[in-house]
Amino acid sequence: MEFRSHLTVALRVNGRRYEVPVDTRTTLLDLLREHLELTGTKKGCNFGECGACTVHLNGRRVNGCMILAASAEGAEVTTIEGLAEDGKLHPVQQAFIDHDAFQCGFCTPGQVMSAVALIREGHARSAAEIREWMSGNLCRCSSYPQILSAVEAAASQATAG
Repeated sequence: MEFRSHLTVALRVNGRRYEVPVDTRTTLLDLLREHLELTGTKKGCNFGECGACTVHLNGRRVNGCMILAASAEGAEVTTIEGLAEDGKLHPVQQAFIDHDAFQCGFCTPGQVMSAVALIREGHARSAAEIREWMSGNLCRCSSYPQILSAVEAAASQATAG
């Protein structure tokens, strides 16, 4: 068996196809940030504990720092940069602005990506459920009440629309 230290990963990111040569140890997060220059996804703890690096991988939210880029071969990845459409913010992004759901903003991309997923998954039926499903995303500034309000607003808009 031959060990390869480099490989080319083919994947779609925000609707665009890429073929990226990477070291076999490269994470999805580092592929996005360092190779594709999509720096909206943040590197927080780099241990899968803070949620700052949350992206969608084939429609499911994942911590990009915990996924090897090689395992994303052929996958569809959505980052915070891929949520807006035709110059219009995603409703969750707009709700975060409307409800001042950030202070320093470092955790915001991961928070927004988790919120989009939990609403799509149907986990926004109550404040307690939202808090539970957002618990993997930490905010050092303690903007949790505003984040909850933003997610509730976006969820009610999604069910009304």
